[in-house]
Amino acid sequence: MDVKIVNYGAGNIKSIQFAFQRLGYEAQLSDNPEEIIKADRVIFPGVGEASSAMKMLKESGLDKLIPQLKQPVLGICLGMQLMCKHTEEANTTGLGIFNVDIKKFSNTVKVPQMGWNTIFNLKSDLFKNIKEEEYMYLVHSYYAENCSEAIATTNYELEYASALEKDNFFGVQFHPEKSSKAGEQLLKNFLEMKI
Repeated sequence: MDVKIVNYGAGNIKSIQFAFQRLGYEAQLSDNPEEIIKADRVIFPGVGEASSAMKMLKESGLDKLIPQLKQPVLGICLGMQLMCKHTEEANTTGLGIFNVDIKKFSNTVKVPQMGWNTIFNLKSDLFKNIKEEEYMYLVHSYYAENCSEAIATTNYELEYASALEKDNFFGVQFHPEKSSKAGEQLLKNFLEMKI
C-alpha cells in the first residue's frame, strides 16, 4: 500500500513514520502533487502555528490539491484544524473541508491541553475495536467546535469535536502515533478502510 505524508514543513513526521513501520508499512514524505494524488492513503500532519502552516501550503499549491483528493485522507492535530473553515489562531482561513470553526480554549483552563484524555461518542469505522472512553494523547490550545461532522468528542473545559469525518476525509485532534495501542488501532483502521 502506498502511504504518503504531505510534506509542507510541519513537524511530528518521524513519529508518524515509526507508527506506520510498526504496522508494517513505509509512509513516505512527499510534496509532489502527482505522487500524492496516486497514493492509496494520505496523511496530513501538523505541529506548529496555523497561519505559517497555511502560508507553506499555499506556496506549494497543496492548499488546492488536498481538498480535491479522492482517497482516504487523515489530518492529525493542526492538520485536522487546517481542514476546517477558519481558526482563531492568527485569524486564519482553513481549507474548508469540514464545515466547522476552530476556537481557543479560555484562560480558565491550563493551555495547551497536554497529555492523555478520553474520547467518546465514537461514530465511525475509524474507531473499530476502540472502546468508548479510550485515552488518547493530545497537545493543543485550539479545538474544533462540536458539530454534525464530529465522530468523537472530548471534554476539556467543554465538549468539543476530537475527530471529524466527511466523505473520504478524516481528522483527529489527538496524536494516534503517540497514543499507544488505541492509536495504533486507529491507524490500522484507516489503512484498512473501504471508501
